[in-house]
Amino acid sequence: MLVRPALGAAALLLAAVAPVTAAAAPYESVTVDRVGRVTADGTVVLTGTYRCGAATGPVFVAASISQRSASVRYGIGGTRALCDGATHRWANSGKVAPDRIAPGAAHVEATVMELRPHGGLPLPYIHATGRRDVTLVAG
Repeated sequence: MLVRPALGAAALLLAAVAPVTAAAAPYESVTVDRVGRVTADGTVVLTGTYRCGAATGPVFVAASISQRSASVRYGIGGTRALCDGATHRWANSGKVAPDRIAPGAAHVEATVMELRPHGGLPLPYIHATGRRDVTLVAG
């Protein structure tokens, strides 16, 4: 039957594009500020700091937010990052349906991710990840 070879091929393909991850170097970090903003139209603004070094591909600070359910996360923009060993500010904004995110307690995860060339493909390499419970204020 063709199902097993197809599943095997799919598993090999997924393994080939799996993200490359490593423990953050001691000088690499990302933080999330304690307060974020959400507007009436559902625009969420999150901020923090990051520090990274030794990048060979484009690097971004990505953020996601969850509120009522930890299993449902919403991506909130992506900011281009400069990996020069210095600490920089980041700010991401993105629109979520207004009935999905509201002022109040929320959980944010931020990741400094590089698209590192690997075998001709740009695979994600995680420099640092940070998580924080935040308060979203209207505005």
